[in-house]
Amino acid sequence: MHFPRRLINQPIVCGLVKSFGLEFNILKASVTPKEEGLMVLELSGGEDSLDGGLAYLRKAGVQVQPLSQDIVRDDTRCTHCGACTSACPAGALEMDRNTMKVIFDNEKCIACELCIKACPTRAMELNF
Repeated sequence: MHFPRRLINQPIVCGLVKSFGLEFNILKASVTPKEEGLMVLELSGGEDSLDGGLAYLRKAGVQVQPLSQDIVRDDTRCTHCGACTSACPAGALEMDRNTMKVIFDNEKCIACELCIKACPTRAMELNF
């Protein structure tokens, strides 16, 4: 979630809990006073609650982006060595045993950034 300057001091996450009954886990947060805020949350709850919570955030002016869009692979740099596959706790990176190529499933990605640290060719990148 990207918060514009006018929302930095607002209890936006509190609204997700009180109004929609969502549970959250803060994975990363960065707030620059009087400028902007970035928060990576893992949200859980019923599908209707999640849809309502996301609509609430967007209506408030918060830019919402799924985690799967934050980690990207530069295919021109990837040598398919597989170093990232053992570092990925979500199973978003797997070695295809038939082709011996690393497959990246960004839908499974939780943006933990462990693959970025593990990749010797720096093919995995954070796109915040």
